[in-house]
Amino acid sequence: QVQLVESGGGLVQAGGSLSLSCAASGSIFRILVMGWYRQAPGKQREFLADINSGGSPNYVDSVKGRFTISRDGAKNTVYLQMNSLKPEDTAVYYCNGRLGARNYWGQGTQVTVSS
Repeated sequence: QVQLVESGGGLVQAGGSLSLSCAASGSIFRILVMGWYRQAPGKQREFLADINSGGSPNYVDSVKGRFTISRDGAKNTVYLQMNSLKPEDTAVYYCNGRLGARNYWGQGTQVTVSS
């Protein structure tokens, strides 16, 4: 069983930055594809970025150039650095770990961007 715990959300003004962290339990972390999703009120959960065990990232177009995903195998942690935040980035952000067909989710952390 893998447990994921996010931290780092909060309130920030438009144009500001936030860094999210997701700590994973278990040695399986090193082979998981780790990702970040978000869900705004009344909207579906959307993919933002992921990073494989080799460190190769993948981003949705809407966050390219603004968000950076990274992982630290020694700390079993994945990060999401978010810059140039916009009010439309307001959402609950979820950490995801994927191994084949198995998906693991964190509890989510709120990010609110004020205009």
